[in-house]
Amino acid sequence: MGAVVADDGPSGVKAPDGGWGWAVLFGCFIITGFSYAFPKAVSVFFKELIREFGIGYSDTAWISSILLAMLYGTGPLCSVCVNRFGCRPVMLVGGLFASMGMVIASFCTSIVQIYLTAGVITGLGLALNFQPSLIMLNRYFDKRRPLANGLSAAGSPVFLCALSPLGQILQHEYGWRGGFLILGGMLLNCCVCGALMRPLEPPKKSEATKEPAEKKVKKKLLDFSVFKDGGFVIYALAASIMVLGLFVPPVFVVSYAKDLGYQDTKAAFLLTILGFIDIFARPICGMVAGLKWVRPRCVYLFSFAMIFNGFTDLMGSMSVDYGGLVVFCIFFGISYGMVGALQFEVLMAIVGTQKFSSAIGLVLLAEAMAVLIGPPSAGKYSI
Repeated sequence: MGAVVADDGPSGVKAPDGGWGWAVLFGCFIITGFSYAFPKAVSVFFKELIREFGIGYSDTAWISSILLAMLYGTGPLCSVCVNRFGCRPVMLVGGLFASMGMVIASFCTSIVQIYLTAGVITGLGLALNFQPSLIMLNRYFDKRRPLANGLSAAGSPVFLCALSPLGQILQHEYGWRGGFLILGGMLLNCCVCGALMRPLEPPKKSEATKEPAEKKVKKKLLDFSVFKDGGFVIYALAASIMVLGLFVPPVFVVSYAKDLGYQDTKAAFLLTILGFIDIFARPICGMVAGLKWVRPRCVYLFSFAMIFNGFTDLMGSMSVDYGGLVVFCIFFGISYGMVGALQFEVLMAIVGTQKFSSAIGLVLLAEAMAVLIGPPSAGKYSI
């Protein structure tokens, strides 16, 4: 989603809306895929972890929750790092952390150790990658920003479609330890994406005149004046309530299907269905949000997406067979994709470009606790 990162890019530089921006978009697509799909795809290993350590669903759900909480709640740390070292070096280090966490997790002998490695270390690494990549994407695109955000957000369902069945194969062939080790190697590709984040160069004539202004911007890490905006307060409260349950279905749908007696591969296919629908929902919604008539009114479209997502969850709770779960995954994928494609554009429309970096960081900090307790709380009531 983003981070509390004061814009360290050169002022006076017009977003190219293309060119090398497409390479940045590709890197952001990969990073987004790993960041959001990884906490959900790891859920395919939950059954093995339950048998290995003799724990329950709620205990295993903490892995995904910690990953997401680190992704949401480490904004200030990412701010300091990006302001001090720049986006590209932070992303390279983040890629190493993400990989190292999963590799170490493959040697763990208790669930608490997995919390610290696969949860905290890998989650921090993904945060150090995803948040700067979002900053770079919004520097490279302006007029095409809704489409760019929609396309980059599509990385989440694409990777979810790939990582979920891949996790099943790795678990079957190498066990959860071997699967964690291989996934750790795959996360090294985050370093490659970080290398694509070439900073925009300011015009040579304006360097001397713009330098004092840039220094003043860097000093202001968080702009708390956004709380004076009633629209922002409503957005923050609504988003925090929404994420309390937003990630519960993708985390538990596989385990729920297994409890109903369906085969592991058939259960994992539900995530593939959800992700496949999500692949098309995000870019299509991004294109719709970019239309001249819709863009000024995208707040209403986002509100509909949130209501639609909640209604889908209520109806999905009544599913008692595989057909019902398939229908639920289809409609959840549509609503989930709409929310993912619109959240950045709506917040930008509410607070404006200058306060966007502070606003999104404060929203994420408010959401972090909800993300952390959501799936484990739902796991307490699993059957």
